[in-house]
Amino acid sequence: MTLIKGCRVCGNHMDKSLFPSDILIKNEKIVEISKNIPQTSDMFVYQADGCIAAPGLIDMHVHFREPGFEHKEDISSGATAAAIGGFTTVCCMPNTYPVADNKEVIEYINKKAMHITQGDGSPVFGNNTREPSPCVPCVPITVLPIGAVTIGQKGEELTDFKALKKAGVIALSDDGMPITNSDVMRKALLAAEKENMLIISHCEEEESMVERDVRLAKETGTRIHIAHVSTAAAVETVRKAKAAGVRVTAETCPHYFSLTKDAIKEKGTNAKMSPPLRTKKDVEAIIEGLADGTIDAIATDHAPHSAEEKAQPFNNAPNGIIGLETALAVSLTFLPSTGLLTIEKIINLMSKNPAKILGIKAGVLEVGAIADIVVFNPYETWTVNPEKFKSKARNTPYGGMELDGKVEGIVSKGVLIPIG
Repeated sequence: MTLIKGCRVCGNHMDKSLFPSDILIKNEKIVEISKNIPQTSDMFVYQADGCIAAPGLIDMHVHFREPGFEHKEDISSGATAAAIGGFTTVCCMPNTYPVADNKEVIEYINKKAMHITQGDGSPVFGNNTREPSPCVPCVPITVLPIGAVTIGQKGEELTDFKALKKAGVIALSDDGMPITNSDVMRKALLAAEKENMLIISHCEEEESMVERDVRLAKETGTRIHIAHVSTAAAVETVRKAKAAGVRVTAETCPHYFSLTKDAIKEKGTNAKMSPPLRTKKDVEAIIEGLADGTIDAIATDHAPHSAEEKAQPFNNAPNGIIGLETALAVSLTFLPSTGLLTIEKIINLMSKNPAKILGIKAGVLEVGAIADIVVFNPYETWTVNPEKFKSKARNTPYGGMELDGKVEGIVSKGVLIPIG
């Protein structure tokens, strides 16, 4: 058994928020949430004084690059980076090599993900010093694959949605190769609806494609999820679609509410992503969209690249930045200060809401739930040092920046992992 002592709980337990409590975990589940739970000799006690305990974070949008591009990231290094950032569940996009468009690749990803799982309920580290081991033996977070919508992500022929679902995919997406043919997208939405599967649309030509996709969702009565919303116009399109009853959900990323295109002058290719950074007006619209519920979730779009790839001239360098190890801190640094979003709201955007969109049993912190928990100090300030990242990649625009909010540990499937 594991006992987390002295924290404040952020969740839906007894409809209260940020209330002082202890949390007792046994056999992968939360068995008690109350003040002053007595300690016994068979408990591992983790002191969390001054910290908040919240549902483990869920990232709907990561790129772990395996199979095919392991020099950028692999499932093990990506999972470790996710744990450091407070994530207990992540969803991997299918732009691997080969593309995750068939059950064999999905089964490979699931097998690799299983190798990082340790589920005996014991702490990964055998002490209570909050000092991480120099070598994390395994990080038992949940890694869920996303399958391609079309074969080879070519936007032409649909994959076998039924077979992909049976193999274990959590959703469908053609990722950075959005489907430009409206007829193919319409067929995909209808086929996904038949299998009760979610299509995540990457609208690289953002505003026009968001308009097209919500129109198709409306016409077909199907649901659609819009990835990495970054413009004021896209926010307004989603807002109007929701008001009209369209079954649309949307996500944004921390860089779209914390940075503008001016960051490119200082950070160069480490601030190059697709969609690109926008204007201050767009940043303000993203924050408003998060506050009023137009945007449902915060995801990282964690996109690792090697230093050599990012060192190329700007126009030649690949798009994408990493974000798992900074996402919570960036959110806590830039959102509460606006007066529009509380810590509780931020946590919902990063846990409860993604779980609801994906249809998974996660994102809650209550008795009887699986013990997926993040423990963090919202007021601890730290300086981002990419050289200390657990990700293989270093392509972040936040290097050298001071952020508020430090992850102290996670519990994943009942396993405690002290971090910082």
